[in-house]
Parts: sequence; structure tokens; C-alpha cells
Amino acid sequence: MKRISALVVGSAAVLLAGAAYSADLRFGVKVETPSVDPHWSTNTSAIAVGRHAFDHLIAKDELMGLEPQLAESWKAIDDLTWEFKLRKGVKFHDGTPFTADDVLFSFDRATNIETPTSFKQYLADKKGEKVDDYTVLVKTSTPNPLMETDLAAFAIVSKKHGDGASTADFNSGKATIGTGPYKFVEWKREDQLVFEANSSYWGPKATWDKVTYKPIKSNPTRVAALKSGDVDIIDQVPTTDIPSLRKDPKVVLSAGTGNRPFYVWLDSRRDLSPYVWNNDGSPAWPNPLRDWKVRKALSRAINRPGIVDRVFEGSATVGTQLLPEGFYGYNEDLLPEPYEPDMAKKLLAEAGYPDGFKVTLHSTTGGYLNDVKVTESIAQMWTQVGVKTEVVLNPKQVFFSKITGAMNNSTAVRTYSVASGEPSIQLKAVVHTGPIKGTVYCCQPTGMSNPRSDAAIEEAIVTIDRDKREQLFKDAIGIAVKDYGILPIYFEVYTWASRPGIKYIPRLDGFSMAIDVVATN
Repeated sequence: MKRISALVVGSAAVLLAGAAYSADLRFGVKVETPSVDPHWSTNTSAIAVGRHAFDHLIAKDELMGLEPQLAESWKAIDDLTWEFKLRKGVKFHDGTPFTADDVLFSFDRATNIETPTSFKQYLADKKGEKVDDYTVLVKTSTPNPLMETDLAAFAIVSKKHGDGASTADFNSGKATIGTGPYKFVEWKREDQLVFEANSSYWGPKATWDKVTYKPIKSNPTRVAALKSGDVDIIDQVPTTDIPSLRKDPKVVLSAGTGNRPFYVWLDSRRDLSPYVWNNDGSPAWPNPLRDWKVRKALSRAINRPGIVDRVFEGSATVGTQLLPEGFYGYNEDLLPEPYEPDMAKKLLAEAGYPDGFKVTLHSTTGGYLNDVKVTESIAQMWTQVGVKTEVVLNPKQVFFSKITGAMNNSTAVRTYSVASGEPSIQLKAVVHTGPIKGTVYCCQPTGMSNPRSDAAIEEAIVTIDRDKREQLFKDAIGIAVKDYGILPIYFEVYTWASRPGIKYIPRLDGFSMAIDVVATN
């Protein structure tokens, strides 16, 4: 990850000197967490706020590198067994000692809690065993070279307070007793979420005495709140405001390339897809999206540089695959897809659709930066080559609830972050036909099904040799992209804006956390 490291670490090195600053912090965020229960959702907002009150066995830094947290060390004893040595002297916010019992309880709760997007995918085929209060063994039925990555994904909660507790108990604060650097104070939905510093934290002390998250969905309102002093920092800075904010002496911008690819989902698996019609309005049979030439035509019809320049004002990068450049598994052989509308029309004609057909393109509204503009732009581009495209937008929670567990779309603008820092979970959820033995999916796959990419993924996730595993990941990604099973479009450049005197350490995962806000004077 050399290229990405140079982009982000440079700013972090300058800022850490100010970490002793202590005061209150008001964070204006575009997307409010759906819950304070750290096991309720793999939603990025939920994970980000959860890390204030709850620690993980293994933490991820701003570059998504792994580092010890509640587990001081870990190692593979054999191909099917890993040993985790737990940190001694750690206490929950109520003074209860942290032990192996809390780890095993968290394994069980994160696996079995009813959620919209489950952590089961990270715990599948894993059985925890207590050796003593500070040693846990994790056993699998097949080799798992990604054990440490999987166990970095979810939070450790208190058995004392979590046993029998509902998500509502966490949201009220009754069960929100973690080991993290901040203590939960209150959550008033659509108003504020408040934490206070944990003075007894086992690790580096919290920078801020009090942290208040303020959900401000409207982009203009969020920027105005920063300028007026109602908040100290905001995330998801609107790209249209970046040029003027860059010139404002009362605003400090922090930016870094993100790990979240945005791509077009295509249902190329079913013979009859629910949102694909002939021009007369009758269901298209067979499904045109099953034709490789049609999928290639839809890809060639998309002006990716135009989206980056016009929609994002340059605050994005053209996507060639599901990974940003520099990541483990990144396929260097994949080049940006050219914008060739005339070629798209020719391909459609060759596939038997000289007059095109009709589709509905689904997406979120306000869930991601410029998501509506991106979706409308792609719809216009498809329509221009003869594929008449209607746009249907849903709030983020509604959109994902509809596609989890069932392919209720035919085409959609979707995203799936490289949350683990490597592509295994992403490939299983986005590319693989599914299911894989011992694997639980958090999300419905794309609708593509290619036995060659399936085989590469299945071999990679049990391959111990790191170099061989990476090549298999590259192969799987290359097959998926060249098959036009997914159409990569862009990666965001994440941007935060703050008042003078503080700055954000950009994170590849885009999380907005008080932990990464530091003082500069």
C-alpha cells in the first residue's frame, strides 16, 4: 500500500504532536448511526461510533493495518487452530475486569443476534475455546489464513451487561458498557449522540473530554453549521464546496483516497429479471443482461472521467476494479474502461438489440456523496445509447433492506467497502455465486455467476501462502471485471472540514471518529 501510505501518513505525522489537547468536540456527520449496539449492523457509521465505547480484539489504524488491542498477541498453532493472548488489567466502564468469558460471549452474540447486516460472515466456521482467563483458542474446520482480519471486524462487549440485553438496551445506554476510550452518555435519535472520556482507559487517554455527534443530513446545512461554529468538524464535505472552502482561512480541509468502490450491479444470472423490459413494456425474455456484449455495451456507455470531473469536481478517482490502487490483491493489469458510446450502440446491435430496451436503475438517495447525481448521470448515458433508463431512489436503509437476501433489482449503483484491508469478504459478497461451505454472506451477491472466478475465490480463502493467495485474488477480480459481471465506476476521495486548530487524520475506510481528530496547536 505504498502509494496510499504516502498520501495519508504524511498528514498524520504532522498532527500527532498536538494530541494532548483536551476539550469538547462537536462532530457534524451526514449519516447517523442506525444503532449504538455494536453487533447490530455492519453499517460503517455504526462501526465508527461503536469504536468509541467498545474495543476490538485487533484494531485497524487509518491505513487499515492491524494492531493489537484487547488481544496483545496471536499466532497460528497449526492449520486449524489460532491462539489469542488477551490483555490483562483491562476493565469495563463499570470496573468489571475484562476476561476470556467476554470474548466468547461476544463471539456468540455477534453470531446469533438478529440484524439487517450480520457479523456472521466473519465468525463462520470459528469455534472459540477458553484456556484460561487471558487465553482463547479459535478453531476452524478448514485453514483460515485470514483469521486475524476476520477477528478485527467486530467489537467485544461485556458478558455481564450484554447477556440477555436487547439492541434497545444498548441504544438506551443500559448495556453500552465497553472497554473503549469513551463512555456512552446519551443518544437522542436525529439530535445527538454523546460520549465522555473514559479516565480509566487502559490505553492512550482520550483526546476530548466530551464528544457530541450531530447528524446533519443536508449538505448546505452541515457546511453552514461548521462556518457558524455550531460544530467543530464535519464529514462528507460536498464536492461543490471544496474549492471555496479551500480558500477560507477559517476552515481546514483533510482529504484522503477512500477504500469504497462504487460499481454498477447487473443481474446477469436470471433468465427473467424484474426490471428489464422490451421497448413495448413487455418483460424481456431472455434477460438481455445475460449477454456479454450487452454488459460490455453498458460499461462502454459510461463516461467515468466525466463523472469524476463534473459530478465530483475532481474529488474522486476512476475505478478499474473493486480495490483501490495499492491494496493487497489489486490487479495492475486492469485499465480504465474507455468511454465509447458509438461502440456501445454497435455492441447492442450485434447482441440483437439495435433499438435497445428498457431498465430501471436503483440507487440510494443521500446515503453516499453525490449518489443521486451519479445514478442520474449513468441513466442519461445509457439512454443516449438506446437503453432507456428510469431511476428509482430509496433511502439507504430501505435500499439495502430490499437487496439483502434477495435480488430485487436488475441494475443498481452499489458499493461494498474493502473493510478488512484485503478483498476476501468483498469477493465473497460481491463476485462469488455462493454459497461457500463454512461461509455466511452478509449481502446478496451481484447476480453474476462465473465458475472461473468462483474457483479462484474458493482456493484463495484457504491458501496459506500470501503471494499465491494474492495472485488468486487478482485472478478472481480480473475475471469478474473482464466478464462485465460488475462495472466499476469510481472511488471517492474522503474529505473532512474543521475549524482552525484541529484537523482530521484521513482514514481509508472513511470512518468519522473523534479518535482521529487531533489538535494542531
